[in-house]
Amino acid sequence: MSLFRKKSLDALMSQAGDSEKGLKRTLGAGSLIALGIGAIIGAGLFVRTAAAAGEHAGPAVTISFIVAAVGCAFAGLCYAEFASMIPIAGSAYTYAYATMGELVAWIIGWALILEYALGAATVSIAWSEFLNKLVGGSIPFEWSHSPFEKALDPVTGVMHQGYINAPALLILLLLSLLLIKGTSESAKVNAVIVFIKVAIVLVFIAVGWQFINPANHHPYLIPENAPAAQLRDGSFYSYTGFFRHGWGGVLTGAAIVFFAFIGFDAVSTAAQEAKNPSKDMPIGILGSLVICTLLYILFSYVLTGVAPYTDFVKAGKEASVAYAIDTYMHGYGWLSSLVTIGILAGFSSVILVMLLGQSRVFYTMATDGLLPKIFCDLHPKFRTPYKSNMILFVFVGLFAAFIPGSVAGDLTSIGTLFAFVLVCVGVWILRRNDPGRPRPFKTPLVPLVPILGIVVCTAMIVSLDSTTLLTAFVWMLLGLMVYFGYSRNNSRLKG
Repeated sequence: MSLFRKKSLDALMSQAGDSEKGLKRTLGAGSLIALGIGAIIGAGLFVRTAAAAGEHAGPAVTISFIVAAVGCAFAGLCYAEFASMIPIAGSAYTYAYATMGELVAWIIGWALILEYALGAATVSIAWSEFLNKLVGGSIPFEWSHSPFEKALDPVTGVMHQGYINAPALLILLLLSLLLIKGTSESAKVNAVIVFIKVAIVLVFIAVGWQFINPANHHPYLIPENAPAAQLRDGSFYSYTGFFRHGWGGVLTGAAIVFFAFIGFDAVSTAAQEAKNPSKDMPIGILGSLVICTLLYILFSYVLTGVAPYTDFVKAGKEASVAYAIDTYMHGYGWLSSLVTIGILAGFSSVILVMLLGQSRVFYTMATDGLLPKIFCDLHPKFRTPYKSNMILFVFVGLFAAFIPGSVAGDLTSIGTLFAFVLVCVGVWILRRNDPGRPRPFKTPLVPLVPILGIVVCTAMIVSLDSTTLLTAFVWMLLGLMVYFGYSRNNSRLKG
């Protein structure tokens, strides 16, 4: 049995054409763009922008966004070609199965768990934190934090011990039930959420523009001799390292804000539910990426213009936008509350699309026999993978309820970047091995665009810290154990 046995494109197209038994096709181009924006604009924009600006890129975080967007654009063009010609749920996993074989497909499917399931858990924990801020901290610490977290009350001197993160569990349950009800209903709710959060981002850009202090944008790149920034505890953060100033800082900033672009690829997981995938999938993938890139550049330009980048080292990255408004935009306190609502809306849609993406990847892997059949069982009425959604709720919910959000780190980013690299490789391989295959959308300048996508995404992987890389490696070893212990012997391509 070859570890690199491939699933034929003809078999995939036959599976895509089985619309009576498969997933229900209900999504148009507008819904797909909204799904992309729903997954993209969230924690990355509101949290990661300040982290990248304060610790690495300074005002040039706008350039970091452009670098990350360029890397995403190369990958996005490759995703668009695959999604238009192979309209199957499963995204990068499916594309790898058709071009590089089963083992590579399994590895990429396993890596996508880092992006979708772990991403959903991490964002739900952040959702819980911001909900508590919105209600003035009225949710007890014990019921909004994991058992591994403690906090000392500065007023009473009492040490609080977390029990369970109940709000995170609640939002996961509500969104899982919505996904079970139907993709069309989920898309409509997502569209409303997207409208709210994009409107709030635009209001911040419009209002904040008049508070930009030009001095905060000079110098644009953090200089090598930049003075250290003082932290809350009185220590200092130095900018002397290569990746903490200048163009090195811009590159590391790009790896950090890359998290803000995660999600456009989730559009491709809904390919089997698109009404006209050959036309609508490229529009959904590339359209959502373009819109979000423009918003990100404007947002980061205004944020670093309103407040000096050194403030974001000590002011708390999670509340950076509210901090900038309260400190430098006097008279606009209402906007601070509005931004918190926008963040909650953003987090909600990100969780929704991440859960959607993960369940569709599992659906396809189970259809191929690499996961138990329960993951591809469809609801008799709603035609959604309801059992998969329920299992995911338990798995993601356990993580969100009992594990601190900080544990996830940059694992979500590395899983996504790895998937992007393999999708770029896959397009290049398929162009060489099957050049005559009809392609409703063609990635331009092949192999240049795939090669550039591979180079840029690999560079961002390398710039991540060693702990993240080691953890991802251990995760991959665990995945290989599952493959050789179960998946290889249950594959539909076996024998």
